[in-house]
Amino acid sequence: MKLGIDFGTTRIVAAFVDRGNYPVVVFEAPDGNSFEWFPPLVAVKGEERRYGWEAWAAQEEPGWTVVRSLKRGLDYAGPGTLVQIGEQKIAMQDLLCELALALRSSLLENSTLRAGKNETLDVMLGVPANANSNQRFLTAEAFRQAGFNVLGLLNEPSAASIEFGHHKRTSLQFSEKMCILVYDFGGGTFDASLVELDEREHGVIASEGISTLGGDDFDEVLAGLALEAAQISVVDQDSLSQAEMFRLQEECRLKKESLHPNTRRIVIDLGNVRPGWPQVTVAAGDFYDRCRPLVEETLHATEDLLAASGFTAGGTAQGAEQRLEALYMTGGGSELPLVGRMLRESFGRRVRRSTYTRAATAIGLAIQADATQGYVLRDKFTRHFGVWREAEGGRSIVFDPLFSKGTPLPGPSDPPLLNSRRYYPVHNIGHFRYLECTHLTDDGRPAGEITIWDDIRFPFDPSLRDNTALDQVSVGYLTNGHRCEAEENYACDRSGAVSVTIANLMGGYNRNYRLGRWATSEGIVVPGRKKPRARREKISGR
Repeated sequence: MKLGIDFGTTRIVAAFVDRGNYPVVVFEAPDGNSFEWFPPLVAVKGEERRYGWEAWAAQEEPGWTVVRSLKRGLDYAGPGTLVQIGEQKIAMQDLLCELALALRSSLLENSTLRAGKNETLDVMLGVPANANSNQRFLTAEAFRQAGFNVLGLLNEPSAASIEFGHHKRTSLQFSEKMCILVYDFGGGTFDASLVELDEREHGVIASEGISTLGGDDFDEVLAGLALEAAQISVVDQDSLSQAEMFRLQEECRLKKESLHPNTRRIVIDLGNVRPGWPQVTVAAGDFYDRCRPLVEETLHATEDLLAASGFTAGGTAQGAEQRLEALYMTGGGSELPLVGRMLRESFGRRVRRSTYTRAATAIGLAIQADATQGYVLRDKFTRHFGVWREAEGGRSIVFDPLFSKGTPLPGPSDPPLLNSRRYYPVHNIGHFRYLECTHLTDDGRPAGEITIWDDIRFPFDPSLRDNTALDQVSVGYLTNGHRCEAEENYACDRSGAVSVTIANLMGGYNRNYRLGRWATSEGIVVPGRKKPRARREKISGR
């Protein structure tokens, strides 16, 4: 059985392949209700843990701490990162694997998926376009450990573009190449991708995104307004437990999702958060005013993407006849009425909302998993990846971009993307500091959103070749007798994961490294506390 799974921040949506159709999986909750999504929730009580719908039910039971939006911690986590839930500290990788196991069990036992208990589930997974390699590895590894056969990972906006193109083709509306911009405003991240489509091949021209902005932020805005209206003191707000924060965010999420363009007032029952707290009313206009700067950030990112790709304000590519066919809205965050209104103010009639706002990505992933459809997607690096190097005999540091933003990733049957460096090192130990960044300055320095990866060390001095604690060895110059030639060979697979083999060619030895953020065992993620986000301003002329 082949599936597409959109592992979202606030919802997990799955679609499966059924003889050329791609129905969305419907899950049955313990209370008998049916939903087209599975909640990525974890509930903890002492040593006991529950996931999904069982975690959802636990919010009604005393002593349980329920955590939502676990995926948001992936932006700055490694496999050894611990998640603090109540008094417990649990490995992020364990939580993700157990969540994927609960999803697999629910798919096989409590859903509309017509699969046998022992049937292999082949899945194409969706990840944010701006996800770093660490996020991609953690997501794929969790599903593999849970018993899924992972066919590959696909950027979420790219998957939505496949759903768009498939709908066009099956409705006989596809006549020639077209260019669309996928505006994917999810629960925890915002992504935009400019995609060129023809009948069978889709090519990602460029992508942009904000990894710390999503529909969750609207919930937090509404929660803040409700607490203000109730005149809840700062002391009482700071005293909210994780369980109470979950109930507050869920109350606000439910009221946010019930909004329609004519809504004037939003009623929030804070008694559902803490007994004795009042019911309050928030003016919809006040809520939208607070949300407007967040939506403006997505507009700035979208406009920057179009400008950087050579499109004018009118939606026409500079020096060409090609026009932007549509701005295609997907993701749960885009359902807020304010989002569509602001997009239409900027882009006019080109704005089109997906019929399957919350499921477009999962459907596109299922179509990609279905080899019979023959779709080919040409994706690209969404960030610059490289390493700091010494220059001028150690007097300065420069950034060496190993894979530049916009570099095409390998296709499904293509070999890995390769790059190499060869040089004569002057130190006994090579200390490699890798990073990803969204932009480079005119003089080649990393800029924009920067993700620092783990350091690695390689022994250029043959006497250290078997030393496994190079961080305990002082870095010094090689003696004349130990002069060596070094080579670095990098490989990137179609999911964007990078590995390197570093060799001392004269010494005849090498070491292999899977690059990422694997040394974060001391890192602690506390759900409900967001990583601070710098305000994004519009960048002109980029």
